[in-house]
Amino acid sequence: MPVSHRLQRLKGLLASLLIALPGLAPPAGAAEVLELRFDGLEIPVSLEQLDGWSRNPGERGGAGGDLAVWLDLLDPGSRRDLKTLLRAPLLRDTSFGQQLLDSWAGSQMLARLGDLLTTGDGRSTTAVLQTTLRRLLETRQDVSTIGLLRALPVQRLSLQLDGLYDLALQWRQQIDLQRHALERLKAMPLPERRTVPFAFGDRTAKRPHRQGLAVGHRQQPLPLEVWPALSMAGPQRNATPEPPWLLLMPGLGGNADQFGWLASELAERGWPVVVLQHPGSDGPALKAALDGQRPPPGAETLALRLADIEAVLAAQRRGELPVQGKGVVLLGHSMGALSALLAAGVRPEPGLGERCRKALDRLPIANPSRLLQCQLASIDLPQRSDPPADLRGLVLFNGFGSLLWPRRGLASLEVPMLMVGGSLDLVTPPLEEQLRLFLQGGDPRSRLVMVEGGSHFSPVRLTATDEVLFRLDEELVGVDPARVQSGLLRLTTEYLRTLQQPLLLPVQRRVQQGVTLDVLDAAAARRWQTGQQP
Repeated sequence: MPVSHRLQRLKGLLASLLIALPGLAPPAGAAEVLELRFDGLEIPVSLEQLDGWSRNPGERGGAGGDLAVWLDLLDPGSRRDLKTLLRAPLLRDTSFGQQLLDSWAGSQMLARLGDLLTTGDGRSTTAVLQTTLRRLLETRQDVSTIGLLRALPVQRLSLQLDGLYDLALQWRQQIDLQRHALERLKAMPLPERRTVPFAFGDRTAKRPHRQGLAVGHRQQPLPLEVWPALSMAGPQRNATPEPPWLLLMPGLGGNADQFGWLASELAERGWPVVVLQHPGSDGPALKAALDGQRPPPGAETLALRLADIEAVLAAQRRGELPVQGKGVVLLGHSMGALSALLAAGVRPEPGLGERCRKALDRLPIANPSRLLQCQLASIDLPQRSDPPADLRGLVLFNGFGSLLWPRRGLASLEVPMLMVGGSLDLVTPPLEEQLRLFLQGGDPRSRLVMVEGGSHFSPVRLTATDEVLFRLDEELVGVDPARVQSGLLRLTTEYLRTLQQPLLLPVQRRVQQGVTLDVLDAAAARRWQTGQQP
């Protein structure tokens, strides 16, 4: 049944409940009544009966009592969804749940939820949510929605179903916006080109040089993976200007080996690559958070990331790294892309705090990257520094920064960028986070690439250990990442060549192994945004 029909059915059911249960009064005990508010209706529901129904939905005359009669009027799909919502664990791991509560992002989520679940007199339950969750996590392995509701020390709770509906509608609108934008993009008359994928080399035959770099801001050496460039000989070497070297940064919770596929292939084609792994915001840090040993890493790690980048750039200039090149290109995925922009000298525009107050009025379910962006409002980043004097360009996979640079913040960037997004990216939505930023740039060599069917995780090649750690659902993976990565490798290679020779990456619709990658310049991106045809 479509979502809109289910909502109408729910509305009708709530109206029936309002008529059938007018005399239900709050009991003396705590948290036994949940008042549902939806479209002007106010319906008191017994939490004890709701708990009983969720254990055995469809059982007439059971623990669900009179409430079960009305809830069973829902269609089977809605009944199943409601039971899952009530009984599924909110937090499966006690230690991780406690650390999540201590994190900035966790506190923001609770604050938003506390505005939807209030006391009977309309006060936020944020404080009691936090203390009750802590208490429950100390005594059991998992906490369900209904278990949390019944444990709250409040006589009468009020759930703003209108607010929950708004969140669901916000999510639906984001998906619809991306779908309509993709339809507009497909309708644009771009020249079509079918490309043949590069043959990926044997990764087992190529190993990076692993090096620890002593840095003043860390107690332990900074771990690096260095991929020396395959040396060229004869006429080919003389015909091509010296290439830049590449510094690659994984995203939050990412490891260097997740991008070994890209580093090794680019090195084989003549570009030396250094892959930087950031302790404290890498895979081990994420695992430590899941094990309950520390809070989940967030934007507070950006200052260390920027110090890492500056230290690696300085070490290369001093000749302490076995890589050489005519300038440097910064590559990054997600938070690594944000790090690259900040390292390039671009700083957030004034007024971030005010923009975030508006953005976080509701839980940013349709754009989770806004939580990270808004955390920066309370963090002291290093003072703005000049970009590296030898910076040649940026490659940004699934980057973000719409709240940091809402207008012309990237206009000061004096190097070309290759910005890549995916039409299925629900973490950094491409319309808000890639297209908006791309249109701020001014270099004619810059290109925006939209991968049709690509997701936030398309550029990441997960190891067996990573797959156990992340457990990504199919909708978060998108089309086959290996085929997307093959297309991204070819495009990245061609973009890097434009930095060495007076070439421009052509605006076109590429199809490779069934994956479509739309390559846009500023004019084409603007037409896509406005829906205009040339």
